[in-house]
Amino acid sequence: MANEDSAALAAVGPRLRALRHQRGTTLTQLADLTGISVSTLSRLESGSRRPTLELLLPLARAYQVALDELVDAPATGDPRVRPKPIVIHGVTYLPLTRRPGGVQAFKQIFPPDPSAGGRIPQAHEGYEWLYVLSGRIRLLLGDRDLTLTPGEVAEFDTRIPHLFFNPGPGTAEALSLFGPQGERLHVRRGRPERGGRDQRRS
Repeated sequence: MANEDSAALAAVGPRLRALRHQRGTTLTQLADLTGISVSTLSRLESGSRRPTLELLLPLARAYQVALDELVDAPATGDPRVRPKPIVIHGVTYLPLTRRPGGVQAFKQIFPPDPSAGGRIPQAHEGYEWLYVLSGRIRLLLGDRDLTLTPGEVAEFDTRIPHLFFNPGPGTAEALSLFGPQGERLHVRRGRPERGGRDQRRS
């Protein structure tokens, strides 16, 4: 499975380059469309930069293709969605939508990773909605530290530095909706983590 995942990710760069050439788009034009720097786009295409969900989503929208076309074979036209797993930092993403524009839906499977709280929270354009199916998800959002349990939901502006992971002990599963800024759903908040803000963050 690990070899298959590595092979799929290694094929993303050439597929991105082929798409850009087919559309007659320059790296500079693509950077203007996606907000991704020319140097990052160049490294993605050459394979020296590992593709992440945050990079692939704006590229899928710019090219008007389904996300799984960037990481696997093109869809056959069957209306049923057959998720193709994408593994990033140990988290398995199962795309549940194929429409390139608007909200993108994913099922996420998080292995226990308590040490992930030491990573640096990231910020990017968009809005996210997260529903926990099983296990626990810890969400670091700006200066807030929340723990979400099954049936709880969080929504947030992804321009706020954020990080979410599974503090353990078991596997956690969640549904996630990601869309352009302004596409929001009304939800209730998760519970504050006991002890407040994670002291490892500056």
